[in-house]
This record gives sequence, structure tokens and C-alpha cells, in this order.
Amino acid sequence: MLALISTFGLVLAVELPDKTLVATLVLTTRFRAWPVFAGVCAAFAVQSTIAVLFGSVLTLLPETLVAGIVAVMFGAGAYFLLREGFAPAADGEEDASRSGPGPVTFLRSSMTSFGVLFAAEWGDASQLATAGLAARLEQPVAVGVGAFCALVVVAGIAVFIGQKVRNRIRPKLIQRVAGFVFAAFSVAALWQAFA
Repeated sequence: MLALISTFGLVLAVELPDKTLVATLVLTTRFRAWPVFAGVCAAFAVQSTIAVLFGSVLTLLPETLVAGIVAVMFGAGAYFLLREGFAPAADGEEDASRSGPGPVTFLRSSMTSFGVLFAAEWGDASQLATAGLAARLEQPVAVGVGAFCALVVVAGIAVFIGQKVRNRIRPKLIQRVAGFVFAAFSVAALWQAFA
């Protein structure tokens, strides 16, 4: 249960200010909410499974090597989060609200949403975190469920509350905090590798 809760909290913190929320929000402005939510959740299920499988394969390697790989993965996640967290805000953030929902089928909307989010999650901080936690905690099912649930919560926030939540959350601050947490995990894994 601790692995599930830890993964849920970490992935939720990483994904709230991430492109996942923004992409889901933009898709919701173009398509009906339920097809977007269904497609996005399907993409998250596949990506969480891939991340957990990768992390589980890591457990077959020697413990020192795994700790080193986990340190690099968390270090990469920290780098990306801190780089994005300290980058200047882009002018003219996405505004897809001008194009209203069109007469698009449920299947087409959900498949488009699946494709966009499936591609967006490759190499994402949450995918790195999920793989790293699966390798470190050696509880792949709990880690996978925790990551998937956190991603679904983020999608739900984007679909149902969208713009209101985005205006109340300071994404840069959350990215910075998550980046420093990832850096701490990286240092802890390095300590484990060389201790």
C-alpha cells in the first residue's frame, strides 16, 4: 500500500503542471469530454504498463547497477522538471477555445486523444518516476496502479475543472519542488549504489 500511495503522490505532483494537463485541456476544448477522458485513460494505462515492465526488468540486474540506473533516471527527471520549472513562461499560452466541439464521433475523438497523450508521455518525468519506483520498490503492480490512478486524476481535473484549476495552480513552483524531490531520489539511489 505504501508503494501505491508513494507513487500516486509523486506522479500527481509531477503531472499537475505538466503537458499532460495542458494537452488534455486542449483536447477537451476541441472534442466532447467523455471521449477525451476515455482515450487519455487508455493511453495512461498502456504507458504505465510499459514503465512498470521496464522498471521490473531492471530488477533482474545486479543491485548496484540497478541503483545506478535508477539514480540516472531520477536525475534525468530532475533535470527536465527543473529546466521547465525555471524556464521563462511562454507568451500566448495555448488557447484552443476558439474552435468549438465539432461533430466528431466518440471513436475518433478518443483515438485522437489516445494518440496525442500516448506520444506525449514517452520519456516524460512520470514515466521515468514510475520505472524508477518499480525498480526500487520491487512492487510493480502497486506502482503501476498508483501511477495510473494519479494520471487519471490529472486527466479528470483537466477535463472537468480545466481552466479554473490551471489559473489557481502555480505550475512553475510545483515543477521546481518535484524537480528537487527527484534530485533527492537520485542522490539517495547513488548513495545506495556506492555505499
